[in-house]
Amino acid sequence: MTERRVALTGMEVLAPGGLGRAEFWRLISEGRTATRGITFFDPAPFRSRVAAEADFCGLEYGLSPQEARRMDRAAQFAVVAAGNAVDDSGADLGGIAPHRVGVVVGSAVGATMGLDEEYRVVSDGGRLDLVDHRYAVPHLYNFLVPSSFAAEVAWAVGGEGPATVVSTGCTSGIDAVGYGAELVREGSVDVMVAGAADAPISPITLACFDAIKATTPRTDAPERASRPFDGTRNGFVLGEGAAFFVLEELESARRRDAHVYAEIAGYATRSNAYHMTGLRRDGAEMAEAIRVALAEARMNPEDVDYVNAHGSGTKQNDRHETAAFKKSLGEHAFRTPVSSIKSMVGHSLGAIGAIEIAASALAMEYDVVPPTANLHTPDPECDLDYVPLTARDQLVDAVLTVGSGFGGFQSAMVLAGPERSIV
Repeated sequence: MTERRVALTGMEVLAPGGLGRAEFWRLISEGRTATRGITFFDPAPFRSRVAAEADFCGLEYGLSPQEARRMDRAAQFAVVAAGNAVDDSGADLGGIAPHRVGVVVGSAVGATMGLDEEYRVVSDGGRLDLVDHRYAVPHLYNFLVPSSFAAEVAWAVGGEGPATVVSTGCTSGIDAVGYGAELVREGSVDVMVAGAADAPISPITLACFDAIKATTPRTDAPERASRPFDGTRNGFVLGEGAAFFVLEELESARRRDAHVYAEIAGYATRSNAYHMTGLRRDGAEMAEAIRVALAEARMNPEDVDYVNAHGSGTKQNDRHETAAFKKSLGEHAFRTPVSSIKSMVGHSLGAIGAIEIAASALAMEYDVVPPTANLHTPDPECDLDYVPLTARDQLVDAVLTVGSGFGGFQSAMVLAGPERSIV
């Protein structure tokens, strides 16, 4: 039996500084940053007071006032991005049996902003120990259960097949797309609308990361606060946004003459079973995920043209990743450009893995490797080619993109040019 291959035929990105895939690509390929001082609330009481906020309003993207009122900001991101991805794909979902169209949404923290806002209301700004539920909005349950995200997207695109939320921390986005690709590959669906969304820029999220000192306290120059792989880095910058894709069987996409951004050629995930927030320095679990993803793609380390790193900008993550790339790619790791777009759009938790898949596919589309912004002082322990400051023109036909998340999750995906032959 001929193996089903998975094509990525539709895409939309809603990210800080780049609403829409064209604006997003322009931002990251030019090496510009979208990090700034927090404007959503008064950040004065917090250690970290910078974030990468998206200038997004669901009403401006066609949501009705009732829809915008019913949905948390992250759900609005998801619905708008998913609908635009379907439009971009040119797929006629109405011509496909509804039960053959599935949806998978990745999210690390669900409806954080909605829950935070509603708690302030029912607790009278935190004054009441026993909250008064009568002041809560009637759709509060939708904020409580992340499964509402999948339901909203499924309703929006008319998908009656599998509808799932994947929540694996900061690997949620890459894991959601990986899961969607597997359903297409095994023939359970004809089309998957897959992606991730998070809107975590809220007081509760900031307080949580302040407590463990994971976010940067650098506030004097917000645009330079996110510094992956730089020797002066001191934590990540919180972000928000979404990226969604249409995944379908490659031959089917070719028959309808669809534009194929990339093939989802390989995917794997592992856990380090080690620590809730800590990472082993040797990067063994990420290296294993990379090895398995490459094997599924039937590719060798030497086939990788670009590595889109997790690159959060924390001391331990960047060193952990560097070790993982050396362990999995061998000497080829020193010849392969590696970069982190979190330097420009921040870390949107569960959404970032999907946003990084979009960056990887667009790097293939334009044969350009986006840079790592703010990388002026290399860390001697991070001694690979991290493409500092300026994008690089080069042939990109295969990309490795990775994710690392609290809880020990380590995921890897390989994107390849759709015209490659498989022996």
